[in-house]
Amino acid sequence: MHVPYAELFCRSNYSFLEGASHPEELVRRAVELGYRALAITDECSVAGVVRAHVARKDLGAAGDSLQLLIGAHFVVDGHTLVLIARSRRGYGDLCAFITQARRRCEKGHYRVELGDLTTLAHCLAIAVPAAEVGTGAETAASFHQLLDACAHLTLAIGFSRRLANSDADRFVRAAAIAADASERTGKYVPVVAVGDILHHDKARQPLQDLLRATRLRDTVTNLGHQLEPNAERTLRPLNALFHLYPYELLAHTVMCAAGCVFSLDELRYEYPEEIVPAGHTLVSYLREQTYEGARRRYGDTVPPAALALIEKELALIAELKFEAYFLTVYDVVLFARSRGILCQGRGSAANSAVCYCLGITEVDPARMSMLFERFVSKERHEPPDIDVDFEHQRREEVMQYLFQKYGRDRAALCASVTTYRAKGAVRDVGRALGFSPDQLDRISRNLGWWDAGGDMATRLAEIGLSPDSQQVQHLIRYVNELRGFPRHLSQHPCGFVIARDRLDRLVPIENAAMPDRTVIQWDKDDIDALGLMKVDVLALGMLSCIRRALDLVSAIEGRGPDAPFRLQDIPSEDPATYDMLCRGESTGVFQVESRAQMNMLPRLRPRNYFDLVIEVAIVRPGPIQGGMVHPYLRRRQGIEAATYPSPAVEGVLKRTLGVPIFQEQVMQLAMVAAGFSPGEADQLRRAMAAWKRRGGLGHLKDKLIHGMLERGYTAEFADSIYKQIAGFGTYGFPESHAASFALLVYASSWLKCHHPAAFCTALLNSQPMGFYSPSQLIQDVQRNGVTVLPIDVLQSTWETYLVPVATPTAADSIPDAPLARSPQPMMRLGLQLVSGLSEAAGRRIDQARALRQFHTLRDLAARAELNARELQLLANADALRGLTGDRLTSLWNAGLASVPDLPLAPSHDTPTAINLVPLSMGQEVLADFAATGLTLRAHPVSLIRGDLNERFRAARADELRQIRSGRTIKVAGLVTCRQRPGTASGVTFVTLEDETGNTNVVVWRDVAELFRMALLSSRLLVVTGRLEHQGPITHLIAAEMEDSSGLLGELAVASREFH
Repeated sequence: MHVPYAELFCRSNYSFLEGASHPEELVRRAVELGYRALAITDECSVAGVVRAHVARKDLGAAGDSLQLLIGAHFVVDGHTLVLIARSRRGYGDLCAFITQARRRCEKGHYRVELGDLTTLAHCLAIAVPAAEVGTGAETAASFHQLLDACAHLTLAIGFSRRLANSDADRFVRAAAIAADASERTGKYVPVVAVGDILHHDKARQPLQDLLRATRLRDTVTNLGHQLEPNAERTLRPLNALFHLYPYELLAHTVMCAAGCVFSLDELRYEYPEEIVPAGHTLVSYLREQTYEGARRRYGDTVPPAALALIEKELALIAELKFEAYFLTVYDVVLFARSRGILCQGRGSAANSAVCYCLGITEVDPARMSMLFERFVSKERHEPPDIDVDFEHQRREEVMQYLFQKYGRDRAALCASVTTYRAKGAVRDVGRALGFSPDQLDRISRNLGWWDAGGDMATRLAEIGLSPDSQQVQHLIRYVNELRGFPRHLSQHPCGFVIARDRLDRLVPIENAAMPDRTVIQWDKDDIDALGLMKVDVLALGMLSCIRRALDLVSAIEGRGPDAPFRLQDIPSEDPATYDMLCRGESTGVFQVESRAQMNMLPRLRPRNYFDLVIEVAIVRPGPIQGGMVHPYLRRRQGIEAATYPSPAVEGVLKRTLGVPIFQEQVMQLAMVAAGFSPGEADQLRRAMAAWKRRGGLGHLKDKLIHGMLERGYTAEFADSIYKQIAGFGTYGFPESHAASFALLVYASSWLKCHHPAAFCTALLNSQPMGFYSPSQLIQDVQRNGVTVLPIDVLQSTWETYLVPVATPTAADSIPDAPLARSPQPMMRLGLQLVSGLSEAAGRRIDQARALRQFHTLRDLAARAELNARELQLLANADALRGLTGDRLTSLWNAGLASVPDLPLAPSHDTPTAINLVPLSMGQEVLADFAATGLTLRAHPVSLIRGDLNERFRAARADELRQIRSGRTIKVAGLVTCRQRPGTASGVTFVTLEDETGNTNVVVWRDVAELFRMALLSSRLLVVTGRLEHQGPITHLIAAEMEDSSGLLGELAVASREFH
């Protein structure tokens, strides 16, 4: 007998810490089992439904056999209410209902009020009574109240077989409730079978137990009856359902599903309209603003090439009806510029002449080899993506502008799905399995950020946990299962969704953790899958830095507010700037400050802007894995000649010496060598991103290779192009993106070269950002001849500032602190560098001192309203030296200054004279690092140089260039950076810092495994290895590593780790 069934109550793992299967797994399993329909009904959420929708479509004809229902479930007074959208209107009502329940509570919670249910007439409601409904009058009454509130909905009573002794009684009660509800409402209320599903397969039940233990903050062994009694809350085969439920309960599920006809394919996005002034249409206003911008960019006579691009783009934008999107982004950029906020578009948008004319981007496509189809394409059937960077410290102003302009019912941020990674999974699974906190700390410390799941047994054995132990085996298994599971929704850092009407009828909106922020329940992938518009308001620290640096240069040059030094005032193609970059001196410079970029700069030797475009693009996984870096460098250095199989290919690749470096070149190659249309070339570009996951480029590979063979290209050439395209699948830059970034590379390089003090000050005041800590930035600027003055409550403001060159005061005289003499201004470090000191306290010090200088410690404490803790923080940072003397005396007197005077007793304004033994230089340095993370005194390594020489004969960083290449040497230094790029085949790059500079260490995979603990946890690392000089670049190839952190005592050194 054929058994019809629709599962109407199914949680995915977007019911966080409860559901134990991905939405995709549930859909695939339901199709395999032959279900008629599947409802994804997570708790007060539709966060997982788009993934289920896409998974069903990906199954093709097989997926068509399954009807996907969109719903959610809610816990109301202990009972469960499942709501499923019956129509597009019902879906909108459901989203608004979820929004209302979420918005009245803090993030992560919701509250349903029965009166809210009056708006849900176009939804199916399935009420599932609490287990106690037949045993308690109060529980029964609350359930009847719920049913009364649902009387106007299409209603059913849900019954789930749990294979428990109570099943029979619960079924009798469900039937009685349904009969009573039918009588009270005057319409038939059936009993329907519901699985109350937690997973797609019984094998996931142990993981579900662990998730529940994590949610309840306990161990699995302690939960007892709070765990599921069996693994039956799973998608069951149809024949099993036939034996578990009366046939009519199964048939009722299909009857209910038949009335739910809504599909996510029905969603239609409508752009906001108020961006167009009266008297204009979207088309006319975009055209007017584009041509006004063109005249600002080019003058009264717009070049023919630019005119052609503008007209081509406007025609395609009109055909695809994307005008509102361009104008929405334009409006945001206009607001930012009106407030003096630096912003710049990047990404594929820089291919657009319209974006350039509107001032959204700064790269002229008419002067570059851009490809508009990389940005907008007919074949793509989705809106473009315009990424705009804003100063990261002022982006909130832009966000609040959008909220205020469109309202919180029409604008919200996208969600970002936080998923389990190795350490988080170990923490939660280990705690649920009963591992001690100490064991979990040891496991976490021994896990590198690069570790794959297969390494877990080895990592555990290294710290004495036997892989043969059942507990350890469970840990390994369930950590690997849990990795990639969603943990919670957070807010996307930049993506806004804006609707013409109420956004909460398109997707639910909930409160974010941050105040004054709201977020939708879908992430950017969901938005892309449904073709909804997203406006990216990106934060870029370098824009904050550049704006601050420009302000400082204006002050240095004595410019007034009417004629400030602007970004466009930076001289172009400055030889001294390129000389600096060719030496690899790029600490703090945008995009070229990483180890890989610093090593590339002296080899590529950029001498113009386009060289910087290549520099930005070439040190990326795409060109690296496509084997393009070394051929390009050999050709640039004249070691080999560039060759081209045809003039058409030469036209595409000549600028990059025959090597495809940019995504647009890959697309252009497909067009000129294989006959692809621009739209097909864009499809190829998009397929690159998914080729590994899908096992290749599919039919596009055949079309590409056959197209090249048909046009006379050799099979060898066709295969090489395919391999290069496959290499781009990991991550390759479009030229437009690299060109946008190169503008900021040049600007930040020029500022560093000609105004190092202003640039470093701007960097410090823009933290956190970039690769380098304040300590490293300060050492770099000192090496460039800038004097840095210490934190001092008598002089320092909250932020670091510039001081005209003069003789430092006595208060600035720190023993053994290096003082430079140069025409550059000096830098006075700001109070913000004092660890733990709040900005409010720092600003109060600023404001009180602006009225009059502090004369005593008690005066400081009283007028700046500083408490004992704040005084101690300042004393620890040696910021009270000008008032009270050395650090220990300051700490003593800070304690006294925080004690209030007795009434009528004399005030002790004079610091107490005591004789304390001064700290040694080593102790002072330790104290500096503990309080501020940096020191202006001697470098820590210089203090132990004698020990290093005696024990290791370790070479200094400044000695390496004089040592012959190939020699085996030892080097010691503070570990300031560990980097293991995914493209580096397991190689780890380590930066060691000593008193003379940095040493670049290359650690091959086998050496990293042998000396794993030293590599992962050392503060002071001694490396034995082979020295290699490659032109201006020096590396140490590690053979042995030793953790010598004990020599540093309590010194706290922070290493930045990147992958």
